[in-house]
Amino acid sequence: MTVGLETSDRDERLRRLESVTDAGLSHLDVEHLLVELLERVREILEVDTAAVLLLDDSGQYLVATAARGIEAEVRQGVRLPVGQGFAGQIASLGRPVRIERVDQTKVVNPLLLEKGITSLLGVPMITSGRVVGVLHVGTLTPRAFTDDDVDLLQRVADRASLATQARVASIDRAATVALQRSLVPAALPVLAGLEVAARYVPGAQVGVGGDWYDLFALPSGHVGVVIGDVAGHGLRAAVVMGRIRSALRAYALESDDPADVLTRLDRKIQLFEPDAVATVAYAVIDPSLRRLTLSVAGHPPPVLAEPDRPARSIEVRADPPLGAYPDACRHNVTVPLSPGEVIFLYTDGLVERRTRPFHEGVAALLPAVTPEPVDQVCGRVMNALIGDESPADDVAVLAIRLDG
Repeated sequence: MTVGLETSDRDERLRRLESVTDAGLSHLDVEHLLVELLERVREILEVDTAAVLLLDDSGQYLVATAARGIEAEVRQGVRLPVGQGFAGQIASLGRPVRIERVDQTKVVNPLLLEKGITSLLGVPMITSGRVVGVLHVGTLTPRAFTDDDVDLLQRVADRASLATQARVASIDRAATVALQRSLVPAALPVLAGLEVAARYVPGAQVGVGGDWYDLFALPSGHVGVVIGDVAGHGLRAAVVMGRIRSALRAYALESDDPADVLTRLDRKIQLFEPDAVATVAYAVIDPSLRRLTLSVAGHPPPVLAEPDRPARSIEVRADPPLGAYPDACRHNVTVPLSPGEVIFLYTDGLVERRTRPFHEGVAALLPAVTPEPVDQVCGRVMNALIGDESPADDVAVLAIRLDG
């Protein structure tokens, strides 16, 4: 077996590999792209096995994602702790590792021994200065990998890292949009005595995030009204948002007291979503539609528009966001309602800009909320606050009008 590669031959084979990578970016999913790359790596370095392991979301484990010559790694769902064994050491140190003679003291993955791999070379996959995975190759006969081999494999890993992260980001965006659409009601329920409308716009700079709204009838005859915002953006925020939304609905079935519901929801987040923080405004409208009880967890209060009076933000004590402080005390405020009034709920992306303080955004919002049909209200608000610009942050609004 050839131990080194002539420079001209190496460069030619690398150009072939790069052309595969560039093409793969446009139409291959992550797994197929990596398999294609690994096949070329085996050819270039004249090795028997090649594999890619990517860090999971926790950053604590490497997960076998693609392999050639040792496909069982992927089929068996191999997970290796960072810092342990051959691949784990590469991920922890962020530098190449060569093993000329493999034995059980140097690897923790039994498949490498069962396959009969004698020599190994592995390099970190790095994106934006952060290790995202490991690329390693192996031979069934003894081999002393050269510095040229290391350099070539590292260059391959660098390109694979960029290709993988670009494709993963694209997949995550698509998954996030699909998840967001599935969780935010496509059509709000038709409830006697209420006219409702809503809008959602993803942020142009940060993409889809954790904003949501909800409206539901409860067995007691009350109506639950929710708007919330999970800190962060992307798939993680959308997933957490879905869990919080479902939990809030479950707690709402057990209590008509908004502060009690948010207290339970806060406990759930503190225990099961320890890194999550969310702002929520949750209100319950009584069966007569003449009284609204509201609790706010770090969220902008709803706006109330009454006939013949300027719109105003409902005065309510702003309790801490959910997940921020253990055992936070939560409070309600009760507001009388009258026919023809409009209740308008929104997330901070509607009013807050880098060039405009929050309070100025609210001042611009109030005149746009009027006691008119809610579709008109939403349209007027979006025109006044968004206009022709693309909001940097995502925006959710929910408008409710009591039939007069």
